[in-house]
Parts: sequence; structure tokens; C-alpha cells
Amino acid sequence: MPTSRTNPGPAAAARNRSALLEAAHAVFAESGTAAPLSSIARRAGVGQGSLYRHFPDRVSLVAAVVEENVDELEAASAAGADLPDLLGLVTRHAIESVGVVDLLAEDRPRRMLQLRERVAAVLAAHHEAALAAGQVPQGATVEDLMLGVELVAGALTRRPAGERAAMAVRSWRLLGMAVALPEGVR
Repeated sequence: MPTSRTNPGPAAAARNRSALLEAAHAVFAESGTAAPLSSIARRAGVGQGSLYRHFPDRVSLVAAVVEENVDELEAASAAGADLPDLLGLVTRHAIESVGVVDLLAEDRPRRMLQLRERVAAVLAAHHEAALAAGQVPQGATVEDLMLGVELVAGALTRRPAGERAAMAVRSWRLLGMAVALPEGVR
């Protein structure tokens, strides 16, 4: 007698999307954005068809990863993180996702600008307090902070994964800032 499988419906779709994004974060951190999408599907425990239903191409998946990173930054800001912690989180994202921003900027510049504006808004919300606390160089503007993020991310692009955290800390120090990298970032 054949067994029937019930279709889990929309609940499975949400779980699959979440698993795919979690796997994409890990695979991109290990292997970069050129990693085979099949490795992401495999790590997520779903078929490639499921991956392509959620993300029709590599850039769509990369955009979703960046979007999640910005959501995490906004949540940390709302939870009361200070500017060095927020810049540390942005730096962690850069360490784990080298090449992600470049790929997205080339293919979807308008979307990248929107995400950049969201990051700048988070940093702007903490800028005055960070200036008053001496956490950023006197006279540094929000645009200066965004330039710092871009410079640090650029410094990481051709570094082996094991050297990125130390390079990020050195880069921020050269820019006159002590950034708090989240625990576990190496």
C-alpha cells in the first residue's frame, strides 16, 4: 500500500527560505559569492528547485543576504547597541560576505543605494552620541563613517578568510576608531 505524503504548504516554503538564507551566509563566508548554488541548497537540506523558486538567480540570493544583514543591524540599533558595536556588526558582515556588496552593486545599483541609505540611517541615529563619547574622531560625519565602512570592506576583498578580522581591526584603527567586533568573529 503506497504511503501518502502530505504537502506541508506555505510553512515549508518559509522554512526552506530561512534555511537557504542561513546556508548562503555560511557558504558565502567560506567560499565567496562564486560558490556553487548547489552547495547552498545541499547545506540547507532542500533541492535546487526550491532554491530557484525562492531566488531565481545568484544576485537575488545575494540581495536577500545583504537585506538580512541590514535587518540585523537595524534590530541591534533598536536594542540599544552603540556606534562601535554597530560598526563591528557591519564589519562582521563584511568579513563574512566578501564580494557580496560588489556583486550586488554591479547588478542592482538602485537596491544597493537603498540598503546603503538604511545603514547610514542607523549610523546617523548614533552619530551624535558617539561624537560626544569620543568614539569617533571629532568632526567625523555620517558620510565619513560610511566611507570608513567602504574602505574597510574594500581592504578585506582579497584577504584570506583567516586574516580578515585582524585586517578589519587594523583598518578601523588607522581610521582613528576602535570598533567592537562581535564575539566569535575571527
